[in-house]
Amino acid sequence: MALKLSTRARYALRMMLDIAKEGGEEGPVSLSGVSKRTRVSRGYLEQLALALRNAGLLQGYLGKQGGYRLSRPAREIRLQEIVEAAIGPIAILDCLVAPETCSQVESCECRLLYELINKRIVEAFAGFTLEDLRDPGWHARLARQLGKEPGARDS
Repeated sequence: MALKLSTRARYALRMMLDIAKEGGEEGPVSLSGVSKRTRVSRGYLEQLALALRNAGLLQGYLGKQGGYRLSRPAREIRLQEIVEAAIGPIAILDCLVAPETCSQVESCECRLLYELINKRIVEAFAGFTLEDLRDPGWHARLARQLGKEPGARDS
């Protein structure tokens, strides 16, 4: 089994990116539109919107022209904030956030390695903003850094 980012975290990133791209810094973006563009059900997006609103990342607006807008500019929203709003603390293992769940916590010879890996994952998410994710130039630079053609997607 692969170590992977949860669906909930991925969909939260996708939702926030769509709102940012669709003008969510200036005014509300409808969840119906987000749902169509991201292919995530409106019901799922409503759950995510509640978590993201509670984390102070989104503001909700009622009415015909209602929807959600970013609470701050995209350049000020760290990807770590989005992921943690969706799933809680980033942890590759439960014992990293709740040591009492592991009977081997005191004697685990791999624990420091797990902590280091987790720390680097958190730092990676903290090192990027929603604005980075929205910026095509950032994608091109990242693709070059990874030795890929800009614009190419993995299957």
